[in-house]
Amino acid sequence: MMQLALGDALAIALLEARSFTAGDFRVFHPGGKLGASLTLVGDIMHTGERLPLAAKGMPLQEAIGILARKHFGCVAVLDEEGRLCGIVTEGDMARNLARNLSELTVDDIMTVTPKTVTKNVLATAALATLEKHHIGALIVIDEDRRPIGLVHFHDLLRIGVA
Repeated sequence: MMQLALGDALAIALLEARSFTAGDFRVFHPGGKLGASLTLVGDIMHTGERLPLAAKGMPLQEAIGILARKHFGCVAVLDEEGRLCGIVTEGDMARNLARNLSELTVDDIMTVTPKTVTKNVLATAALATLEKHHIGALIVIDEDRRPIGLVHFHDLLRIGVA
């Protein structure tokens, strides 16, 4: 037992002497559970054409088409300046099935306070947010609240965090 403690102390001393960080560990051991837990959202998020985006005021039928093509279960709603102002999820649509969806816009059913993260958040923190709020995806935003990506629960499963 004493040798194990001595070995651990020596390892920690060497790590500190070489300024070895968690980021370095992630670079050299990306495949393990610990390496996966040190992955940043920015490394796994979907970007560009993969993003399910809709303009504020868009007819709900068009947003449903985007939702069906992108396969994330949600559509981010953007204001006139391209900032995130809401989200429409499959759950929002299901809760409004009694209404005539063909007459609605995304504004009528969107959640105006969507859960978001930044690209520098750890994947484990993103998973904790998903679990806390019982949701399947998070919109990744920049400092101006403009969507730059999306991270889905399946992405976290794929890298081994979940």
